Order: sequence, then structure tokens, then C-alpha cells
Amino acid sequence: MRVSIVIPNWNGVYLMEKHLRNVQRDCPGAEIIVSDDMSTDGSVGYLKKNFPKIIVIERRKHEGFAANVNAGVAHATGDIVILLNTDVEPERNFLGPLVSHFVDPDVFAVGCLEKSEEAGKTIVRGRGIARWEKGYYIHSRGEVDRVNTAWVSGGSGAFRRSMWNQLGGMDTLYNPFYWEDIDLSYRARKAGWKTLFESKSVVRHYHEEGKIKREFTPADVKRIAYRNQFIFIWKNVTDMNILLAHAFWTPFRLLQALLQGDGLMLEGYLSALPAYPVILRHRNIQRKFSKLSDSHLMVLQ
Repeated sequence: MRVSIVIPNWNGVYLMEKHLRNVQRDCPGAEIIVSDDMSTDGSVGYLKKNFPKIIVIERRKHEGFAANVNAGVAHATGDIVILLNTDVEPERNFLGPLVSHFVDPDVFAVGCLEKSEEAGKTIVRGRGIARWEKGYYIHSRGEVDRVNTAWVSGGSGAFRRSMWNQLGGMDTLYNPFYWEDIDLSYRARKAGWKTLFESKSVVRHYHEEGKIKREFTPADVKRIAYRNQFIFIWKNVTDMNILLAHAFWTPFRLLQALLQGDGLMLEGYLSALPAYPVILRHRNIQRKFSKLSDSHLMVLQ
């Protein structure tokens, strides 16, 4: 199987200086594409001068993570597309175990084991667990001793390009960031495809170096995450019992957040509301791919 590496970049030249040569070293023979989201830090010039064999996509409009990733994947020619953020570098021999799962034609995506550098500690991530509870999709980090996963990270994961194209890639409703990879994996699982986790494919994620930490305040990040949580639910849920639970519990959750001093949840909710007509259009488009109910995907531990 042919492999394409897609690296979304936005003002990450300092990260590519640190990690890009290791990506080349550990992905021999792979097509490497950097999709640049209209950087202003000289990223494109740096790439053209120092990495002439890498394909550089120069976008003319800064939109956010999902749109930038989609632009990169649109130029990929490999059967398998591996997404790597600029603050991620693979360890040696990570490629083989990751790609081996795609001999199963029902596999959509496979996630890597992330050694995430956070506050001076190494946190092992990469496998996700999730459940529906009171109309909300509760997701968290799972133990890394199992093969199943609720989603594959858009920052370090492999995806079958043909299935990616069928689903339409990441949904740009989630721009600038967060929930787009959970959404994509959820749609794939509702289509009956598999999302897996491979503990032998190891990457290092320098979380504190990333652009989100540098460019957005914690309040911005939390507000966007809340907004995208609502978008995810309104866009994906088709089971009436979950929708009714969401409608019933949302006023209580918003009130509880306010009483606890978390006005950002209400702000996220209010910022999602204007997008509701567009969310419904996206919902109608993707429903034709759904084969499984939300209740069928109720729990993944």
C-alpha cells in the first residue's frame, strides 16, 4: 500500500525545524505533504529551501485545522494517509505496525500511541473511550492495552483515503479546531467501519509546543470545545431517545455550569446556535452513510 504523510501547518516553522527530518527518516518512501494555512512566519520559504522534495500546499485563506487537513489530503496519492501535526514526531519503525491493519478492508483508521509531553511529564495517550450519558457524548483517554478506540486522533493517525473521500473528510464546521477527528471517526463507525489503536506505532507529541497553546487563551479553547460539542451532538445523533435526553438535560447543564462560575459553556452554546441551519444541512448529507444507530455505539470502554 502506498502511504502519504500529510502535515497541517500554521506558523509552525519552529516545530518543523525540530521534527520534520525525523518524519522523513521514519517514513522512508512515503509521499510527504505539508499543507500550509497561510502562515506568516516564513514556513513556506523554509520548506522550499530545506525540503525541496516535500510537496507544499500554499493555501490562500486561513480557515483552521479541518479545512487545512482536507486540503492536504486532497493532494495525496497514497492509499493510506497518515496525519501528523507539526508538534509530533514518530519514533523508529512506527510505520509498519500502523499500516498492517489496513489489510482488513473494513478498517477506516488506526491511531498511534502518543507519548505526550505535558507539564514536564510524559502522558501515554492515543486510545479513546466514549459513552452517551444524558444526551452528551462523554469521551476520555482510555488504557492503551486494547485494540479498539472510539476515535483516531487527527494529529497522529492513519486513514484509508478512499473511505475518507466517501465521508467528505473532516467537517469544517469545527474550525478552528477540536472535535473534528472525533466527528470523523464517529461517522465512520456509524457507517460500519472500524477505528483501531496500535500501541507499537509510537509518536512523541510535544503538546506544550503546539500552536493552540501559543495562539489561544485557555478560555478561548474551552469556549470552542463547548461550541463544537453541541455541533457534534446536533449533527450526528439520530436516535430519538438520545436527542430527547439532550433536550431535557441541556438547560440543567447550562444552569449548573453558570452556578459553578463556568459561563463559557453558555457562550459555547450560544455561539453554536447561529450555525444550526448549516449543521442540519451537513446532518442530512451524512445520514446516507449511516448504517448503525447511536445506541449501537453507546459504550466503548
